[in-house]
Amino acid sequence: MSLISPHAIIEEGAVIGPDVEIGAFCFISGKAKIGRGTKIAQGTCIYGSTTIGEYNEIFSHAVLGSVPQDLKYAGEEVELIIGDYNKIREFTLFNPGTAGGGGKTVVGSHNLFMGYVHLGHDVIIGDHCILANAATLAGHVEMGNYAVIGGMTPVHQFVKIGDYAMIAGASALSQDVPPYCLAEGNRAVLRGLNLNGLRRHIERADIDALRGAYRDLFESGKPLQEVASLLLETTASSYVKKMCEFIINTKRGIPFERKES
Repeated sequence: MSLISPHAIIEEGAVIGPDVEIGAFCFISGKAKIGRGTKIAQGTCIYGSTTIGEYNEIFSHAVLGSVPQDLKYAGEEVELIIGDYNKIREFTLFNPGTAGGGGKTVVGSHNLFMGYVHLGHDVIIGDHCILANAATLAGHVEMGNYAVIGGMTPVHQFVKIGDYAMIAGASALSQDVPPYCLAEGNRAVLRGLNLNGLRRHIERADIDALRGAYRDLFESGKPLQEVASLLLETTASSYVKKMCEFIINTKRGIPFERKES
């Protein structure tokens, strides 16, 4: 049985799964779908075509699915899709997609979004990510899995953040951060590998391979794309290959301090 406060407003057509809890003074759109076991605290608003998976925990005064903050938005049908087992804390704001970005904002599973986090339109978030308080993602940002963004950090539109990357708090990120790397500063630049994160998930030999690749890529003074292409052809490490492929495919560039060869 769902536990729904009589003081919640749920529009006709909303699909509410079993064992869902909805607190007082919540608003649920008639186009919303809420999966099994999800808990929605008081004062939360879920607008538009928003799909929320199973066993999420949404804290008070979150706003999910309100129209994109994009002047080109003209009322077209767009979506916000959220996976399972996420924690979405107080006063977060997630916007749906836009026609120009495919019409969908997509959030994976097992993520933590701390208070006041903003996800702009057409954002894509992987699994097991952490966004600390007041992290702010502009439109079209993409994050991989196990990535971390520190508090009070804005991320420029169209930026991509790779798997296991970390952006330090109070930074300002305007370029792409490769997998496994740590970036910090305003404007943020690479400071090395995200070693603390890597040690929790990756074997020592793989970390050593990434260390060597990082030195070749960012500390040798040689052209970045040239080194990445060579490593991609010669390395046996799947982790190094992933980093090199990310660098080769970057559109916004990689923020690192170039050294003379």
